[in-house]
Amino acid sequence: MNKTSAIAAVLAATRTEPTVFTTGYACRIANHLGDRPNHFYMTGSMGLAASIGIGIAQATRRTTVVVDGDGSLLMNPVGLVTAGALPDLPLLHIVLDDGRYASTGGQFVPSRRADLGAWAAACGYPKVAESGDPAEFAGLVRTTVADCTSPVLLLARLTEPDPPVPGRIDTDLAAHARRFQSRLARN
Repeated sequence: MNKTSAIAAVLAATRTEPTVFTTGYACRIANHLGDRPNHFYMTGSMGLAASIGIGIAQATRRTTVVVDGDGSLLMNPVGLVTAGALPDLPLLHIVLDDGRYASTGGQFVPSRRADLGAWAAACGYPKVAESGDPAEFAGLVRTTVADCTSPVLLLARLTEPDPPVPGRIDTDLAAHARRFQSRLARN
């Protein structure tokens, strides 16, 4: 599985759920594959995807999906601690683990040695799963989105190369925030 196929599985399983895409390639790929008003594309806020998603899930009480990166999560693990302390938080926290800071030059990330799933469980996530198989991963995303009543960490093991990544999102950030906020207010 690669980052593109994992994000495609997230898009297939979500329609109206607020979905936060971490900065870098994840938001660029999601925007390219299927831009939607319920998507929040982070730009320049590495390490804050979980924090943003937690706030949205708390405010709306709706299943909120966070598509995070391994390096982003390791940069700021407070999201694991916070979500784990909120047992009824409807949060699906997906971590794309390729072992690299892909969008900044491919520097190594020690995510595989850190055991992010065990870390989430130790922080209080009641459910942790991982997959490197595209079909299995897609099924895990679908079933979790359909019945998410507590924090779930889903670790996507990425081992395959990605096709060329789309260019940067050139949307006005204020307009993007207004569009997302308007979508949240309607649902």
